[in-house]
Formats: sequence, structure tokens, C-alpha cells
Amino acid sequence: MTFSNETLSLLVLVALASGVLALFVSALGPGRRRSEPKGPIQMDEVLHGVLQGQANKIARLETAVRALAATDRRQEGLIEGAVRRVGLVRYDAFEDVGGRLSFSCALLDDHGSGVVVTSINGRQDTRVYAKPVTDGRSPYNLSIEEEEAIRQALAEPREAVPAT
Repeated sequence: MTFSNETLSLLVLVALASGVLALFVSALGPGRRRSEPKGPIQMDEVLHGVLQGQANKIARLETAVRALAATDRRQEGLIEGAVRRVGLVRYDAFEDVGGRLSFSCALLDDHGSGVVVTSINGRQDTRVYAKPVTDGRSPYNLSIEEEEAIRQALAEPREAVPAT
């Protein structure tokens, strides 16, 4: 690569000017430098006030986060005890009554405790039974449909429960 004489002259002048500027700055530098602080750093009142205000805000935020964490733990306990698992079985309880109007519905919490409700519809009357459920079991005798409803409720949670 070759440069013209004018370009080379301009580069030399720029290099010389940069060198002179560097010497000038270095000559003025030591006289203008501040001396190293000896002892603790002194803060003015404004800076101290700003830092204190930020420290207060951080302390309030930490308190709010602790309160939210405690509320979250309480709500977790409440949610675990809420009905979140539902199983539904529809069927014909009697041969002469159609339309699958009878049903068994299990309403359980996350621990498998709750109630199974059964409605048996006949031509003349309807009977409704509710049986307690603890850990997926009931102290009462369960029908096949009630056991199936409990099994469905204890299966993986779903967004919708199909009627079977």
C-alpha cells in the first residue's frame, strides 16, 4: 500500500501534534491530581440523606417480601384443603329408567379427603347419599360408581371432568 506525499505529511503532523498534546497533559497532570484521602471518607449531608433514604426503602421492601412469603404459605395451606379434585360418574341405576340421571360425584382436596355424593333417580323418587372420604377411603360401603368417582378424582388433575 502506498500513500501520497500529502497524506504522509498529514499523518506525520497528526502524530507530532498528538505527542505534544500528551507531553502537555502529562506535565500538567501531577499538579492537578487530588491527593489520596487520608482517613475515613467524609460524606456531605445530602449524600448521607440519600443513602439513608435508600436504606430505609430497602428495609421496607424486605419487610413487605417477608409478609408476602408468610401470606403465600398460609394460602398454600388453604388451597391444599380446598376441593380441587373432582370425579363424576353418570349411570342408569335401574333398568326401567334411562337417561343416565343417577350420578356419583367425588369432591376431594389434595390429600384425597372430602365427600362422595350419590344421587339415585328412580321413576317415583330420588335418593341422595353423602359419604365422607379420608385419604381416598370411606368408612362406609361404596358402590362401584362411587369408587370410580373417587378414582377419577384422585387421578391427575384435569381442567375438565368428562361425564362417564
